[in-house]
Amino acid sequence: MSNSNPSANSAAPKMTWYGKTFNILLKVLMSFIGITMLSLGATLLRSSKILGLDPFTAVNIGMSNHLHMSLGLYQLLANLVIFVFVLFLDRHMIGIGTIMNMVLVGFEIQIFTQFYQQIFPEGINFFVIVANAFLGLILFTAGSSIYMAPNLGVAPYDAIAPIVSSRLHIKYKTARVIQDILFLIAAVLAGGPVGFASIIVAFFAGPLIAYWNKHISDPIVNGIDDFSEQPTVKHAASTISKATLSGYHYLTHAYNATLNVQMNLSGYTNQQLGTRLHDAQTNMEDSQKAYNAYRTQYRMLMAEMMKRSKNGNVNPQSTGQPKNSSDQGSRDQNNQNNDSKK
Repeated sequence: MSNSNPSANSAAPKMTWYGKTFNILLKVLMSFIGITMLSLGATLLRSSKILGLDPFTAVNIGMSNHLHMSLGLYQLLANLVIFVFVLFLDRHMIGIGTIMNMVLVGFEIQIFTQFYQQIFPEGINFFVIVANAFLGLILFTAGSSIYMAPNLGVAPYDAIAPIVSSRLHIKYKTARVIQDILFLIAAVLAGGPVGFASIIVAFFAGPLIAYWNKHISDPIVNGIDDFSEQPTVKHAASTISKATLSGYHYLTHAYNATLNVQMNLSGYTNQQLGTRLHDAQTNMEDSQKAYNAYRTQYRMLMAEMMKRSKNGNVNPQSTGQPKNSSDQGSRDQNNQNNDSKK
């Protein structure tokens, strides 16, 4: 169900038996929260035919409709089939996280979908569709990262790309994109809900999940390992405080770094200047990748909405389309031209 290679964690610290118990319980809870997040994200993406779902879930929905089965039951059976192959090819990728993902995701999507339909019984407008697209992709990719980061095992579908990458000696991202594209084609043939989000997940989810790994999931795992060495109330409060402030520190880091460079620019040696330049370029590239992914999502959604509006299928005012959407499109086109010139 997710789209990233599990990140490698540092060696486990020496812990007491109760420290190890806390460590396992907290990581199981972390995986459960991640699975719930990705299920909720998939539910939001499923809310509109324009958006679609990730390739694996889209295939399962299409096949379950043909066989007149519930999504939860069919997805569990599909996971069991892949699970057998993973068991023989690389059983080290199997753990409690594998079982949790196999059992929970399909049924959670069913439950969340029922709640969603009760909240929006009469359909949704353009603003809600766009909000569902952004929030759904954020929850889906962040949830995928969070559930896999503790290394408690991955879903059978997520184990395919790492196994192929290892055995065929190709990059993980390449293997994952090929896998998602093949399942995307299968979803189309099965009549599953394929849309913009399906294409975006197939091509852009990997970099987004890698971003969540670096800035959210890995720091949480490190915090759990650190707390497990001294599982006390005082240490727990300290760990929670650090986790709460991590987002704030990340957002202010760029500003502080810029201010520091401005104050010390003339005093840098050539070597320091080169190092600072390399660091700034790396941070800029990471931010640009995230921005480009979201900008691509916006353009695809707007292009489809404008096409339907021209064909008379959609009234822009009734869908809540902003009046200055053409101006926004022009600004995006200018930004793209500027990026290409750079």
